[in-house]
Amino acid sequence: MSKTIDLDLVRHIGKLSRIALSEQEVGTFAAQLAGILEYFGKLQELDTEGVEPMAHAVQLHNVLADDTPGESLTPEQALANAPDRDGDFFKVPKVIGDSQ
Repeated sequence: MSKTIDLDLVRHIGKLSRIALSEQEVGTFAAQLAGILEYFGKLQELDTEGVEPMAHAVQLHNVLADDTPGESLTPEQALANAPDRDGDFFKVPKVIGDSQ
């Protein structure tokens, strides 16, 4: 990378991010960002010819069980602990519009 991380650049990034940085933080972040860019420079040196792009570093698989129909609760069972109900429905306070 041709751009180096200097204190003015860190202050500018802080301003764009609307983060108030102390002078000590500016110095710390400048060193950390420079280290990150140095690491990315090393990664760019790697030979990736023939390496297929991937979304994840490891293969992912679904760990959830299949969604198969099962026995449902009866309305009475589902509403057994409801604090208030209206027939076979939960009764909740009105949250949209006028509360009257």
